[in-house]
Amino acid sequence: MKYDKIDSKLFIKNRKNFAKFMQPSSLAIFNSNDIYPTGADSTLPFAQHRDIFYLSGVDQEESVLVLFPDAPKEKHREVLFLKETNEHIAVWEGEKLTKDKAFETSGIKTVYWLKDMEKVLFELMTQCDTVYLNTNEHYRASVETETREARFAKKLKDKYPAHSVAKSNPILQRLRSVKDPIEIDLMQQACDITEKAFRRILKFTKPGVWEYNLEAEFMHEFLNNRSKGFAYTPIIASGNNANVLHYIENNQQCKAGDLILIDAGAEYANYSSDMSRTIPVSGKFTDRQKEVYNAVNRVKNEATKMLIPGTYWEQYHIEVGKLMTSELLGLSLLDKADVQNENPDWPAYKKYFMHGTSHHIGLDTHDYGLLHEPMQANQVFTVEPGIYIPDEGFGIRLEDDVVIQESGEPFNLMRNIPIEVEEIEDIMNS
Repeated sequence: MKYDKIDSKLFIKNRKNFAKFMQPSSLAIFNSNDIYPTGADSTLPFAQHRDIFYLSGVDQEESVLVLFPDAPKEKHREVLFLKETNEHIAVWEGEKLTKDKAFETSGIKTVYWLKDMEKVLFELMTQCDTVYLNTNEHYRASVETETREARFAKKLKDKYPAHSVAKSNPILQRLRSVKDPIEIDLMQQACDITEKAFRRILKFTKPGVWEYNLEAEFMHEFLNNRSKGFAYTPIIASGNNANVLHYIENNQQCKAGDLILIDAGAEYANYSSDMSRTIPVSGKFTDRQKEVYNAVNRVKNEATKMLIPGTYWEQYHIEVGKLMTSELLGLSLLDKADVQNENPDWPAYKKYFMHGTSHHIGLDTHDYGLLHEPMQANQVFTVEPGIYIPDEGFGIRLEDDVVIQESGEPFNLMRNIPIEVEEIEDIMNS
């Protein structure tokens, strides 16, 4: 892996926290992701399943984690199964985790090779009553591919039909939403890498460059700073492309006078950053562009202040809607009649700001979190209002990643990334 070694105490703590929620006489099983084929003998780069990584730090395919707090044998209370490494694999694929390295990474003492899994797991299953299976229940999930986890769950239930089945996901939703200080430090590193890339972009951008040129500049800086790349598919949207919320073609030329909406962030050690900035191709905003930009920035700043312990997700978005409505009135994009006659299910401001303001972020860009519960300290959220005006040929979105504090305003992980109009113009013209 490109990233520096993570202290195993993070994963030890995560497993202990998970075990506290497990029923008596139960075990939980977590699988790595598949390596997905593209055709012939080609595959996509491996991306580890975030849950097994969260609980073990193991960043390798064909790995399985078993947690069994009530196991009769102490050595079986935490078990890793790994793909066996050998000299041939080391030559062709690179070195895989040895048992000693797996212990250094995870803090798990008992490590078996996968070839022993069926035999060991049979013993463990005879000693437990309930098995926790890991399903994806994220509120945005839309999974069409049968995953390794899904295949394993099907096979296990068929082989052990008398066992009770429980769900790991509700536990993980709760645990993963509140970040450990080590996790916050990793996310800060991801944001710092994103800052370096954005400052590079500000110096590079000029009329005539192509959106994909900017994407390439981001990737250059990411790779040079121990990131494996983008945390998600980047949006580099010049001119009216910015009014397509998930524009990812990034294949148009950037023209003088236009704005470029950039939604991009580095990953680091599987943790995400998520930044949005909007910059002028020519290095200077027009008066109208600046007026709309500053309106978006004011909404972002005021919305950020609301992210405190006890805030409820739904009410937060209602309050942000009020802020945006006021700004849109000031920009003459809405009038009082629009607001008075609005549909409560689709308020007037949604014509120009149609997406949510914030989401959890962490190991996943849209990370786990229980949206019906009040916000807590050490949860990390994006704040990303926008105003999109197709008739005027531009859209503006600004986004930071912030950590909720015990008291006071959130801590902005992107506090050093330029965002004010004057700073952006100064850097672009220096």
